[in-house]
Amino acid sequence: MRKNHFIIGFLVFCSSLNWAVAQSAQAEQKAVAPIKTIASLDVARYQGTWYEIAKFPNWFQRKCIADTNATYKIKDDGNVSVTNRCTFEGGEKGEAIGTARQIGASTSPILEVRFAPDWLAFLPMVWGDYWVIDIDPEYQLVAVSDPRRKYLWILSRTKKVDPSKYQALLGRLVNDNGFSLEQLSLTPQN
Repeated sequence: MRKNHFIIGFLVFCSSLNWAVAQSAQAEQKAVAPIKTIASLDVARYQGTWYEIAKFPNWFQRKCIADTNATYKIKDDGNVSVTNRCTFEGGEKGEAIGTARQIGASTSPILEVRFAPDWLAFLPMVWGDYWVIDIDPEYQLVAVSDPRRKYLWILSRTKKVDPSKYQALLGRLVNDNGFSLEQLSLTPQN
């Protein structure tokens, strides 16, 4: 009998603990405002080559150690071709070719990107979020993320960035978009 009371008590404790953890997670999610994108994106101005200055580490770039860049070009169908390149350990070069599409209006800063083959394009899970959340008026320095702040890339038209512009961008990411930048990793550009 005592064993049953213990088991019931333990189960009640576990369910209470699960409830408390869930409530804490919900409160934490509510405390951070939704991510803000820029007002509009001119894809024609955005096309060209961008150099990765910094990023949140992610599994799909784990082999890239330097010289990461992306080239965007508008395709005949209105989508954007994406060519990502980087250098692997040992000096080998890597390349991934994909497609981006705007979600919404022709000036929408919300895009989706896929690197899966064309014949899989109908599957929602092959598309990743690519939200432009900060860009300077000259289209020289940009920050890209996703709605959950899981990913972050800071890209520049040049391999080196003016330190004051970079620090100002970091400040906006923290103050305007609620980012925590502890995991931000600089990308070597040779």
